[in-house]
Amino acid sequence: MREVIILIKNAVGRELPEMIGTYQVRPFAGIDSDCSSDQPVMSNRRLSTVKPGEEKLQPGLKAAVEASGLKDGMTISFHHSFREGDQVIGRVLSVIKELGIKGLKFAPSAVVNIKNPSIVDYVKDGTIASIEASGIRGELGDAVLGGVMDEPVILRPHGARPRAIEAGELSIDVAFIGASAADDYGNATGLVGPNACGALGYSFIDAMTAGKVIVITDHLVEYPCIPISISQEYVDYVVVVDSIGDTAKIGAGAARVTKNPRDLLIAKRAVEVMAASRRFTDGFVFQTGAGAISIACTKYLEEKMEERGVKASMALGGIPAAIVEMHEKGLVRTVACSQSFDAVAAKAIVDYPGIIEIDNSLYANPARKGCMLNRETFGILAALEVDIDFNVNILTGSNGEMMGGLGGGPDVAAGAQISIVVLPIVRGRIPSVVKKVFTCCTPGDTVAVVITEAGIALNPNHKNYQELKEDLEKTSLKLVTIEELRQTAEGLTGTPKPIECTDKITCIVEYRDGTVLDVIREIKKQD
Repeated sequence: MREVIILIKNAVGRELPEMIGTYQVRPFAGIDSDCSSDQPVMSNRRLSTVKPGEEKLQPGLKAAVEASGLKDGMTISFHHSFREGDQVIGRVLSVIKELGIKGLKFAPSAVVNIKNPSIVDYVKDGTIASIEASGIRGELGDAVLGGVMDEPVILRPHGARPRAIEAGELSIDVAFIGASAADDYGNATGLVGPNACGALGYSFIDAMTAGKVIVITDHLVEYPCIPISISQEYVDYVVVVDSIGDTAKIGAGAARVTKNPRDLLIAKRAVEVMAASRRFTDGFVFQTGAGAISIACTKYLEEKMEERGVKASMALGGIPAAIVEMHEKGLVRTVACSQSFDAVAAKAIVDYPGIIEIDNSLYANPARKGCMLNRETFGILAALEVDIDFNVNILTGSNGEMMGGLGGGPDVAAGAQISIVVLPIVRGRIPSVVKKVFTCCTPGDTVAVVITEAGIALNPNHKNYQELKEDLEKTSLKLVTIEELRQTAEGLTGTPKPIECTDKITCIVEYRDGTVLDVIREIKKQD
């Protein structure tokens, strides 16, 4: 007898099954959800005593994994501060495979197109049985969409990950933290050393809650390691290897700088929208993000601030060199960095008291008593596609490939007073403004404005629509409707052929409160 699947519709109109395997679906109910709870914050951390004279330094990674007690079916975690240059994940998985440990839950903050070694191989051989992350871009993501895993991957925005850990929805048994400098007692940082990656903000929650914490470094320093990002009180073991990452690859991929004239035009328009707003005054808070257009916005914003004599109170989130330069010029008073996008930004936290390393939970966790995003004025967001309801897709491309990660996009859109999505009207022969996004990653009600080279569309359902409309109508900026942008896009490309999928759910896309925005089904293989 065929199983009857009961479907429920969430607040963005996506039909979801009530159960996905053993996963109980809580449908997204709207942007005004409350994460408050009377339940205590959960932790998997074990109480232990390290007596005077006892050593934490292990002779190698294998010894540290054995000492941690890692067993079949447990959960392991990593941070992605090295982005495409990460070498820690491969080293650890190789040792785990050698030890014959199977069926692990792989729960990094994100996987950013790591190719050597292939994480897919560890899925196929049974070392990894399930995955939870903010993004799995690259070969792993494409393999997941192709149905390589039996269990669906759970994808969460950056702010949702610490919330899920504290709520007991994700419990980490062993956290592996790559650090560019550490001492033999576990004090560690990413801010100094020959391979400094910058802020370790994504790993703070892992260090404070995991059952066991292993710091891996290629630069052992005299006790105590200064500055301290991860404190010795959370660390069980320390391992020295010859290299933890290639810092030259931190700025690759999403964090690249664009020279494309179209992208620069869109970036310039985004800054003109910010400058037209009544909120563009001394003391505003902003974030420009990791996308190519987003990073270009930073330079235009610097010019506009100098022209107007306006200074920002804070820049927030992932930080590139351009924002460091704005701080050096006195245009930005404080830079709160959860991730460093290049070597300049990594070094700046040590050099400037006004540039600080922050915990990712402080940055974006909606279940804390006020995250920093709650104070953000303007947020610039990249996207793969936007639909006529202003829903945003930042995960899946029109070719059926995993092109990005959720990152902090849904968090920024929810927190910023004015959230600005920037994207070209078409990519190649594919429209970027569509009737319905393939994957809903950010609910449209949190998006204030969409900017393309073909025009600027304001969202009438956004909380600050009327104010922004009044401000922009005083300028010469071209305002159009989102439907006009869709028609323009499809007039250039034609209506794209829908991506064909099977019934198998490969990914579950959670919102920042843990409810389900969407699911991604297995992409049908082309003959």
